[in-house]
Parts: sequence; structure tokens; C-alpha cells
Amino acid sequence: MKKLNHVAIIMDGNGRWAQLRNKPRTFGHIKGARMAKKIITHASDIGLKHMTLYTFSSENWLRPVSEVSFLMKLLERYLKKETENLFKKNIKFNVIGEIEKLPTHIQSSIQYAKNRTQGCTGLEVCFAISYGSRQEITNAVKKIAMKISNNEIQTSEIDEAMLNENLMTASRPDPDLVIRTSGEYRLSNFLMWQCAYSEFFFLDTLWPDFTTVEFDHACNSYHSRHRRFGKIESTSHVESLNH
Repeated sequence: MKKLNHVAIIMDGNGRWAQLRNKPRTFGHIKGARMAKKIITHASDIGLKHMTLYTFSSENWLRPVSEVSFLMKLLERYLKKETENLFKKNIKFNVIGEIEKLPTHIQSSIQYAKNRTQGCTGLEVCFAISYGSRQEITNAVKKIAMKISNNEIQTSEIDEAMLNENLMTASRPDPDLVIRTSGEYRLSNFLMWQCAYSEFFFLDTLWPDFTTVEFDHACNSYHSRHRRFGKIESTSHVESLNH
């Protein structure tokens, strides 16, 4: 079994969690941010190397202006408060997404966090912010088409590796495991190319109620699975199952 190297999480259910408690959705987002911090710390403590958190999708811009504004403030507050903690814990911070759509002061906070933690060698945590997988793939195709137009490459040279190199995630491995909370069973435009052979773990828990115990359970579930990547299972493994 290949070692678990990269966990991606669709942190779903903040709004529903708040509504079940007759609280505003913003209350759920605050609790969700606290849970994200706890899971990041735990992942670092157990030695995970990569984690990608679906923080704000490209579709989230369609939410009410007041909620989007609050989410931007919450993101800025997290970056200002946690950058030094990330540095002290040797956690490298990164982002993917159309960051240019964010307010300029948040872009500056993101850049500072990236610069401050650039030399960290422990967990690399990546926030997917203003991110959509379809747009990412579309932009990658545009980059390749431009290279063809400029006679930098030939059409015959295009392969999976080239597309990978032009994605926002080019510098990190594909997710081994994708966790989604809140009882939904879909990717929601998240890392669709990269998750072609990822293992999935779905649970009904709403994100603010997610725990490190459930995280560990998901990781243990991954380790119990046999990833064949389209190949036939080895004879030795089949024989071991029959004994």
C-alpha cells in the first residue's frame, strides 16, 4: 500500500450546521474556520506532507454579497492571525485559484503568508480559493494553445504530463484521499483532473462537527484499500486474501 501523502478535503456543511442551531450562517463559518485550524495542526503532527482544503469555490461568488464579504474578512483574519503559527510549526502555506479576483489587501496577506512560510519543510497546506476545476483545466488548455500558436510546441507533443504542468497544482502530487463532509457525494468542481485515481471518503458529519478522530478514521480507511490504478491485482496479494 502506497503511503498516504496528500489529503484533500471538501469542508462542507457550515451553513446547515448554523441553521440547525438557529444561528446565522456566519456563525457556522467561524466554527468551520476553527475546525480547519485544528485539522491542519493535527495533519502536521502526524506527519502528513500535503493537504488541500476547498476554502472558497468559484461558484461561491454567487452567494449573497454580505456572506461573501464576511468570508473574505474571515480569510483575512485567519491569514493575519495564523501565518506566524504556521511558520513556527514548519507548515508551508500555498494557494490555488483565481486569486486576482480577491480584494487586493487579501491578495497581499496571501502573498505574505506564502513568502513567510516558503522555507518550511513540514506539511504543505494549500487553500483552494476562488477555485473551480473546470476553469483551471480551461486555462491550462489556453496556455498550451498559446504555446502552439507561438510555435513553441507541436500538437503531437501534448500529453497528460504537459497538461499537468500547466495546471495550478503542477508543483504538488495528486490527492491520495479526498474527504467530504455533510453527506454530499460529489466533487463540486474540485480537483477533477487530479482526483482521477483518488480514494474517496464521505461522511454525514457537518464540517464544524468534524473531529481528528474522524480524520484518522478516514486515513485508516485509505490504508485498508488496495489501489490498482486499472491494473489487475497481484497474484501474491490475491493468494494472501485466500489464506
